[in-house]
Amino acid sequence: MAVFVHGLWQGAWVWDEARAELAERGVDSQAVELPLTTLADDVAALGAVLDRISGEVVLIGHSYGGVVITAVQRPNLRHLIYLTAYQVDEGESMAKVFPDLELPPPALGPAIQRDKETGLSTLDPAIARDVLYNGVPDDVADAALARLRPSALGLFRESPATVAWRTVPSTYVVCAEDRALVAPLQRAMAARASATLEWPVGHSPAAACPRDIADLVELRAHLTR
Repeated sequence: MAVFVHGLWQGAWVWDEARAELAERGVDSQAVELPLTTLADDVAALGAVLDRISGEVVLIGHSYGGVVITAVQRPNLRHLIYLTAYQVDEGESMAKVFPDLELPPPALGPAIQRDKETGLSTLDPAIARDVLYNGVPDDVADAALARLRPSALGLFRESPATVAWRTVPSTYVVCAEDRALVAPLQRAMAARASATLEWPVGHSPAAACPRDIADLVELRAHLTR
């Protein structure tokens, strides 16, 4: 079974194309809908899905979803896939990982609209289009942008209580054209993984190359049998 975990501002819908590809190949999958309120809430949502699965699981996290899959522990986890995701360690968060690494200012920063009263963040669609969906067809990007939703600001600074990749094999997929989670930071985190791949796509591989995701998940699912 493959279980997909989305990133901030998104939803389980981002995985529809990849899951359809897997279904055609006879690979079962589920996509978790995160509440995007606290890390504990998101881990609980993922855990509720995992608790209903008796067989082996390949867990796929995108962007912030990498923090969530890192924080969950289950005996039936067989492989973790970090898809341009935050493969953080203990005490690290999206806002604090490899602080000594010299990186350009975050391109997504100007797009993040913060509401201090509600504690929520939203995205400016014009900037988000360029940063999150570069290399994606306009109609696909427009449809995705229309479905984005608020996320809690606190999620940027939350750290996992446990670190699953220390005991579960993992693959990191570096998306070299990513403008949100830049390639140098991805590669630094990828050094923690058991295996690394590099794809010439941006921050939204589920929209840009769902078939490649299905290929990788199918391979990892077969290897765990």
